[in-house]
Amino acid sequence: MKMTLDELQAFTAVVDSGSISGAAEQLGQTASGVSRALGRLETKLAVTLLRRTTRRLELTEEGALFLNQARQILDQVENAEEQMARRLQHPAGLLRINASAPFMSHVVVPLIGGFRRRYPDIELELHSSDRIIDLLEHRTDVALRHGSLPDSTLHARPLGRSRLRILASPDYLARHGTPMAVEDLAGHRLLGFTQPETLNQWPLRHPLGERLPIVPRLSASSGETVRQLALTGEGIACLSDFMTAADRTEGRLVELLAPVTVEVLQPIHAVYYRNTALASRISCFLDYLGERIARQAWAQHG
Repeated sequence: MKMTLDELQAFTAVVDSGSISGAAEQLGQTASGVSRALGRLETKLAVTLLRRTTRRLELTEEGALFLNQARQILDQVENAEEQMARRLQHPAGLLRINASAPFMSHVVVPLIGGFRRRYPDIELELHSSDRIIDLLEHRTDVALRHGSLPDSTLHARPLGRSRLRILASPDYLARHGTPMAVEDLAGHRLLGFTQPETLNQWPLRHPLGERLPIVPRLSASSGETVRQLALTGEGIACLSDFMTAADRTEGRLVELLAPVTVEVLQPIHAVYYRNTALASRISCFLDYLGERIARQAWAQHG
């Protein structure tokens, strides 16, 4: 059996106070409880730590040697508790964040300056990936994901939702015309994704349903690449508001087929291990991100 902190505290308190009753008063315990803890400690160590006389308790040679070690252990525990308490008040340490390239660029990066000013002792590592990663393998604390999540052992904290729209640049429309109905898309250049295939099902009402499977003329693995292709007039794309709201506001992209577009709101989540108590640096980042996303014009909640 291994010794416990309670047993070490009982031992040092008896030495400091000079008696079991004094130790009991110091620790807020009963004398019998302190005596039993001291007895268990001696049994586990297989030595006598204190020699009991009718008038006082005296340290044995082994007890004097062990006392210094016991004090060091208790001091280290106390220091660790103090450090953790300070980190709760002033979060610190390394925080590794993973997000898709578009989400990192359009949502996370603009918020980093404010976060660093609020929490200057937190170091950040930002990693971009457009595929689902293994958090443990990639040493990631928090992954930010938009769209549906696969079932997993991860805990998912919702941060908001972002609407999908059909978009094209004014330059493309000037050269190829504006589609006025879903059927018109057959004569246009459509931009899509290499994977997953669900991203090539656009939220448009048509005679067979509310999802239109498209065959892209040009495909990319990253939403940011698709956005850039749309901006340069290479075709029509279906993209999320979080990365295109400013483009629409400033006229770089134009929404198409709005009357027949089904309202699809992509959920945005922060994911992290379910069985891990959140460190303060993680929880304050999630709180900050959720607070700031809620203020964005594109973000929808509820």
